[in-house]
Amino acid sequence: MSLSADRSMALVIESEDKMRYRIVLWMLFLAVPSAIAQLSIGIGLPGVNIGINLPVFPNLVQVPGYPVYYAPQLRSNFFFYDGMYWVYQADSWYASTWYNGPWSLVTPEAVPLFVLRIPVRYYRNPPAYFRGWRPDMPPRWSEHWGNEWEQHRRGWDQWNHNSAPAPAPLPVYQRRYSGPQYPRAQQQQQSLHSQNYRYQPHDALVRPYYQGQPVQRSPAPLQRGQQNTQRSKPPAPPRQDGPTTLHPQPQQRGSEDVQRSAPVQAHTRQKDAAEQDRRQQPHQGPAPHEQQSPRSIQKNTQDGRDAPREPRHGPGPRQEKGDERAQERSK
Repeated sequence: MSLSADRSMALVIESEDKMRYRIVLWMLFLAVPSAIAQLSIGIGLPGVNIGINLPVFPNLVQVPGYPVYYAPQLRSNFFFYDGMYWVYQADSWYASTWYNGPWSLVTPEAVPLFVLRIPVRYYRNPPAYFRGWRPDMPPRWSEHWGNEWEQHRRGWDQWNHNSAPAPAPLPVYQRRYSGPQYPRAQQQQQSLHSQNYRYQPHDALVRPYYQGQPVQRSPAPLQRGQQNTQRSKPPAPPRQDGPTTLHPQPQQRGSEDVQRSAPVQAHTRQKDAAEQDRRQQPHQGPAPHEQQSPRSIQKNTQDGRDAPREPRHGPGPRQEKGDERAQERSK
């Protein structure tokens, strides 16, 4: 009797242990989703830890009216847009082609527009300064990042909700790579991604990160006074290596007329002076005729001036009258 009782007691204990073991397994199974939601992620670039380390591929749901997905089961601001994962953590944006990184830091000036436009309610772990903001509107990035950012991204929150692009397909092939199978080497990630995901980003701000070339921060916009100064400043003349050649400027028409009229006036003054000399010396013989060369005659003709008049030969009018009076007296 004692032996059978011991056996029966052992069977009861064994069955109770099995039951407890099954209950523990069942509780663990039920706790997996909540455990995933509680996990914070931690794989990233060397020296960068954004707090995300998912054991499995996350469940992603599209934001209504937006080409963006979010992870409702994660207590993290985890999104997917245009072929890449986007995380807002510790007041910074990060991007990756794999759900566990490695992550690239994204500057505020380079965040895609539709990522900025995600409504507040889809941030599963919103920062404290989100409080009081409308849940159906995007965060007040202009208020948070300041006027300089606002000038650089002016109009970021203005768009036609009826013309939103279609969302990019999810890289569901990554479900096969979780836990120890998750590729840690970046070259292996790129190889698997190119083999299993044929989508190419359409957003110009996404392409550099998708290709592994992070966008550098753009220079701050110039102030209005600096812009006006640069616009009013005349362009500098081109630099010449050789000696500078000065080209004579064309003379104006007025100066040509003055230069042409100068020799005419001088010739006229000489002609008047000669006439006065002849009048003051009536009894002297006429001045010898000055012959001009054919070249000077031709030149005067081309300039539009008349040839110089030849002096008359023979006695002047006074000498003729004196001769007539002498003939009358002799008669």
